[in-house]
Amino acid sequence: MIDQKRLEKYAELAIVKGVNLQKDQTLMINASIDAVDMARACVKAAYAHGAKQVIVTYVDDYNIREDYIHQSEETLSNVHAWQVDSKLDYFKEGGCILHIISDIPGIMKDVPADKISKRRMAMASASKEVRAYTNANKAQWSIVAVPNPEWAALVFPEFEDVDAAVEELWERILSCVHVREDNDPIEEWTELNESFQKRVKILNDHNFKELHFTNSLGTDLHVGLVKGHIWAGGNDVTIETNIPFNPNMPTEEIFTTPSRSGVYGKVVASKPLDYNGTLVKDFWLTFEDGVVKDFDAKEGKDALASLVHFDEGSNRLGEVALVPYESPISQSGILFYNTLFDENASCHLALGSAYPGNIEHGTDMSEEELLAADVNQSLTHVDFMFGNEDMKVIGIKEDGIKVTVFENGNFVF
Repeated sequence: MIDQKRLEKYAELAIVKGVNLQKDQTLMINASIDAVDMARACVKAAYAHGAKQVIVTYVDDYNIREDYIHQSEETLSNVHAWQVDSKLDYFKEGGCILHIISDIPGIMKDVPADKISKRRMAMASASKEVRAYTNANKAQWSIVAVPNPEWAALVFPEFEDVDAAVEELWERILSCVHVREDNDPIEEWTELNESFQKRVKILNDHNFKELHFTNSLGTDLHVGLVKGHIWAGGNDVTIETNIPFNPNMPTEEIFTTPSRSGVYGKVVASKPLDYNGTLVKDFWLTFEDGVVKDFDAKEGKDALASLVHFDEGSNRLGEVALVPYESPISQSGILFYNTLFDENASCHLALGSAYPGNIEHGTDMSEEELLAADVNQSLTHVDFMFGNEDMKVIGIKEDGIKVTVFENGNFVF
């Protein structure tokens, strides 16, 4: 277990730079059962910063697994109003939310993919209004992580002592979020957020029509960008109250909105994907006119299929993100088996919904208007990684001029 002082420093960071809790604001905490100590530290920090109230909900992946195994599809698909209102009511009152995750990779590998898909579809359909608060940045939200024994053992199989593996994963996580014994992580995150803005401005000034990705793994993919797309990175800002917050901790990505109809070619994943507790390994997808036309995986193909066929928009892209190979998480050489970390070590794409904030006036548009603007809509959004050390990215402008964005896995500017 990490020492209490650093745990409290991590919690302070999550409250101040993660959700950026405001005085007299309600904070919802959605925490894994393995994150009890972190949740308690966050509650304490939240009240120290003037929280009106803190509402904590714990989730247990083992109990959820039992639910999937034993409940019928009909029961799993039945979402009660209180399950949605328990979040929605607080958002309507101006609340914010912090997710403290501690996923167990592969825990759902023996659960039928159809059961998981039906439950996720039911919850996603019932929670559209709740999701709008985070997807459209109507409220502050953030995700942080803490280790658990199963996750640590997978990341560090060379450790015979699982407690030592957990301690090592703690060290790696805290390093990724810039929490050390002798530093001020809040100050470092302020500087980190500022550093993103230079590249964000360059990319927005180029106003590319399309990006062309190639690498030695076999990726040869053209990703069209919607007109009026906006690149973003580092912290976001709430659309009405103008409060800055960091949705992902850690973060190394700069991302924008792809055209839902303008993607073609092949993309080969560079890292495994943990989707609904099932590890999908060594997979690829091909696109035509923006739609996934074919795919395969050496492991977890059924889970990948359930993602691609989740709904009408889950077979199209909703995000394209640039992450340099020289990023600290990439250079650590560790495969975290967790998207929050692995997506910040590699360029990545997301199947499913796009973020309205990544297109001009997008947060004021209806779903129909976003679709008309070629912005993908879905009830899901799942990132997968495809960047590597020799990734090349060429940006193509409206007039056909080509600009090198990435060479040998890194930005050229």
